[in-house]
Amino acid sequence: MLTHCTLRFKMSNIMGCLQFFTGGFVIILSLITILKLSSHGFFFRHEEICRYMYGIDETSAAFDVKALTERVHEVLDKMESLQNKLELAVEDMEKAEDDLSKSTVSKPEFTKYLKKDVMEPLYQAHMALREIQLPRFEAVENTSLMEDPLINYFVNEEIHKYITPKKNRNGKINMFGKEDVYNTIGHACVLVKKELEEYMDYDISSYCNDDWNLAQDLMLRGCDPLPRRRCLTRASKLYLRPDPINVSLWKLPESRNVRWSNYKCKNFECLSSKNPGYSRCNGCFDMGKEKLKWVNKTSSSAEFSFAEVLDIKPGEIRIGLDYSVGTGTFAARMREHNVTIITTALNLRAPFSELIALRGLLPLYITPNQRLPFFDNTMDLIHTNMFLDGWIDLLLLDFMLFDWDRVLRPGGLLWIDKFYCDRSVLDDYMYLFLQFRYKKHKWVVSPKSKDEVYLSALLEKTPRSL
Repeated sequence: MLTHCTLRFKMSNIMGCLQFFTGGFVIILSLITILKLSSHGFFFRHEEICRYMYGIDETSAAFDVKALTERVHEVLDKMESLQNKLELAVEDMEKAEDDLSKSTVSKPEFTKYLKKDVMEPLYQAHMALREIQLPRFEAVENTSLMEDPLINYFVNEEIHKYITPKKNRNGKINMFGKEDVYNTIGHACVLVKKELEEYMDYDISSYCNDDWNLAQDLMLRGCDPLPRRRCLTRASKLYLRPDPINVSLWKLPESRNVRWSNYKCKNFECLSSKNPGYSRCNGCFDMGKEKLKWVNKTSSSAEFSFAEVLDIKPGEIRIGLDYSVGTGTFAARMREHNVTIITTALNLRAPFSELIALRGLLPLYITPNQRLPFFDNTMDLIHTNMFLDGWIDLLLLDFMLFDWDRVLRPGGLLWIDKFYCDRSVLDDYMYLFLQFRYKKHKWVVSPKSKDEVYLSALLEKTPRSL
């Protein structure tokens, strides 16, 4: 009896231990499962689970459904228009069935009709459908659908080909450390879709349209940079050899070297005498007047001469940027002092860029919207005159000044030349110029009119320890 009880007690202990270990194992396994599910986001909100399991949020963020829908509708509209056109043509033929045998339509005319009114719209619709790029699966931690930026926004075939990323031909990393190359366009191009597609509508390897004014308007509206084009740029019909540099600096060039179709004046002599160009550049096509600028100290206390500026840093000013409106006179005068200056230029109702180049100087065709294409701490001098004045938004000017600070080297000079604004906002602009704590070599505020003032300054970028 005692032996039986002892055996029964041992069996109970063994069963209890097994239950204890089994329960502990279940608890541990449950905890591990809970931690695993938690690490995968299973206890987030319902939409979070959908994001993780199906990539819904990533897909909607990366895939431009609206642009794709608009593109499909454009294709459908083209097909409907083509169908209506063909139906009208058939109706006309049925009405004139008796006269078909007497038709005077020649075979070349009928072929031209088929190519222009039938085949070309059909081809455009066909290509637009083919170029729609559906999102692709990316092998990332959370499998989701990805779409290349703006790929379905534009219908024009050339724009589509331009913005499509270009994979390296050997499938390897290129010299820049990248697997593919993205061509860039300005983000505001989406706001001028119609104009941009007009600009990119051309025959490959044929002549481009004479539409530089359209291109400049797109740039000024924020579609900057523009896409490259695969057509041949037009030039003047008779381009003559430019003058040598010792002559070209102070002489109006040959007018036949410029295309004048989009200007009011048709030669440089007209611009010199009537000055119908940009209003802030009065007289800048008159080389006689231009040659007198910055040479001697004038009666205006807001004007500095070259000698005053260059004597502050003798031998140190070698390269610089002139961010102004003009015909390159500042750069021409600096060239005589062995200083190379790049001049920003826009063709504002006159061929500023062409004239600067024909004088043997370097024009930089750039808008205020764009970051300067120079590396950090490289320029000895930045000069600005009669351009960034009281019209400019304070925040835009702030971004531009920080960009200038980026490219100006320590010890470089910032020359603010006759900046003008209303007296009431002078303090706001002065704060922007002074926020960098540059060393003041010159600082002059003088009256321009009853309500406006000039500000001229010569500031030196101080070294920074970090």
